[in-house]
Amino acid sequence: MSVPPPSSPSHRRKVPFTRRGVIGAAGAVAVGGALTPVVFAAGSGGDSDSGASVTTDSASGTAGTEPQKFPATRTEAATGTAEASAAFAISYVGVRWSGAADGAGIKFADGDSAPGKWQDLSGGCATVEGGGTALVAAGDATAYELKLPDGASVSGVRSLAIDTTGGADKTFHVPTEPTRVRGVQYLSRPAWGADESKRYKDGKVNSPEAYYPFQTITVHHTDGVNNDPDPAATVRAIYEYHAVTLDWGDIGYHFLIDEAGVVYEGRYSGDDLVPAFDKDGNLVTAFHTGGFNSGNLGIALLGNLVSQPPTDAAKASLIRLIKVIARFKGLDPQAKLTYVNPVNGVTKDVNAISGHRDWLSTECPGQTMYDLLGEVRTAVAGK
Repeated sequence: MSVPPPSSPSHRRKVPFTRRGVIGAAGAVAVGGALTPVVFAAGSGGDSDSGASVTTDSASGTAGTEPQKFPATRTEAATGTAEASAAFAISYVGVRWSGAADGAGIKFADGDSAPGKWQDLSGGCATVEGGGTALVAAGDATAYELKLPDGASVSGVRSLAIDTTGGADKTFHVPTEPTRVRGVQYLSRPAWGADESKRYKDGKVNSPEAYYPFQTITVHHTDGVNNDPDPAATVRAIYEYHAVTLDWGDIGYHFLIDEAGVVYEGRYSGDDLVPAFDKDGNLVTAFHTGGFNSGNLGIALLGNLVSQPPTDAAKASLIRLIKVIARFKGLDPQAKLTYVNPVNGVTKDVNAISGHRDWLSTECPGQTMYDLLGEVRTAVAGK
């Protein structure tokens, strides 16, 4: 899945940090299970409801905000398998169908993503009940057609052409100065261009936030392209796909990490001061491991890690992020535990740090990443 280099500012040119600018061992401490931030900054995004600026810790001064522009995401929805077109260069196509999960395909009419050849739609990270789904790079194609698994009904297929690079600029307000403490830096939702209106459907929050005690961490890959020239645009595409195509109402992961090691805030968790958690230290439920989401923190590495390992930078950021979370939540990274779904009581014996495939039938997080999980656990456990 490839997209062209961004034509407007991206985090490659400037790396702002927002109200949740840093989460780290020195930036948050556990107090009776709650998270108490020490240093933070705040921002709001364009038309979003992500809040106003706040003052940082006195040692860091006041974090002002400045407008930054990201391309608004453009989409064109279609049903059925016949050729569908868009009036823009398509970055990605999100597809969902009923029937067998394997056996579907897509063919692009033009562009840089193997035009004229059928590509399989299978093996991705996202899973849905009663069918299959995929997000595939379109390489700036303007039209595509689909084929379904044998026996699948044409009436059960929906697709969405997505452009995250060429739309009109949308303004987000991000701090003028990054927040830095010993720990992990990351891009908050406004800093990668998350349009908070995507979380709404028919005037209401599509998936209201629910919070439960943290239990475990699951590692994923996004099954996208490697050597991504614009990972922030890819994160916006995943957000659109998860929130709209799959109707989850938000991006499915708590955090994402690109090949340069940049960490992105994922699932919206309210206007408290720590990403993924509420002020009492409970984890917001995301949508990364069907049937086992509540209390389960999901981190996704951008790219396809089936045969290519993660970059050193991405692996290092993954280890640092997990180490910080494990320390302030008291998780033994080398433990085996019994996860208990707090919603329905379903249990699952897993490692404290597991891969998506440990929960469900999927290739995720890719064989090379899965083979590295033992190394990750050991590194997180080290001082």
